[in-house]
Amino acid sequence: MTLQHAADALLASDEPLAYTLSNPQGRSPYLIICDHAGATIPRALHDLGLPVHERQRHIAWDIGAAEVAMGLGRHLEACVITQTYSRLVIDCNRPLGSPGSIATVSEDTAIPGNVGISDAQVAARQREVFQPYHDAIRAQIEARQQRAQRTWLICAHSFTPVFRGVVRSWHAGVLYNRDPRLARAVLRRLQEPEDLVVGDNEPYAASDATDYAIPVYGEGLGLPHTGIEIRQDLIADSAGQHLWSLRLAQVLRRLEAATDWLQVR
Repeated sequence: MTLQHAADALLASDEPLAYTLSNPQGRSPYLIICDHAGATIPRALHDLGLPVHERQRHIAWDIGAAEVAMGLGRHLEACVITQTYSRLVIDCNRPLGSPGSIATVSEDTAIPGNVGISDAQVAARQREVFQPYHDAIRAQIEARQQRAQRTWLICAHSFTPVFRGVVRSWHAGVLYNRDPRLARAVLRRLQEPEDLVVGDNEPYAASDATDYAIPVYGEGLGLPHTGIEIRQDLIADSAGQHLWSLRLAQVLRRLEAATDWLQVR
């Protein structure tokens, strides 16, 4: 770190790394990432000026998604990479410089600590939170390529059961942009139980403007990929997290065994 970077540093030496890497030698073709896993805010940012109840809401992180991702990794013996810091510090699933990268308002909540910040402060968040997380993802993809291991990318997220007064009926959703192969294969199998309502690019759809992992890693590197969104009330406790990690593992194992979906566009 240069002297200038040291002066502008965001994270103290005793604060956690920007990511957690689990099972990097996992033999599964699936690489599981969770961009909004954590709700931690660096001490230097003074909670971004937010009260605790705001920092515990979905605006700060994807509730339950990290636990599902880790459980899925255990079931599949897959590598999992999770982001430590709150999406309100910098959103690791938004292009740098985009309006959602460092949000001044999230849903209807103003984020005081993101208003009027300097270029140096923006650069520190990019350098110490965004970049290390994505460097870890790239390093895993490159290591897998070197050992001729397939990589199928799973982006784990969660969504609120009610958004601005509108009740969301989906139990889960699958996301994609230009390459729907893995998403549609997951969708078909998740829809088999008649009691599940699964959204096709609902409640969100992936795009170049609003996403990072799918356009950059999935489409940019030609990796089969999908985003999987689960409604938060279904994974708010350990029982729900276990149920959904097991359910997704069963679906993904079937796709690993029957790979005809790889040829379908």
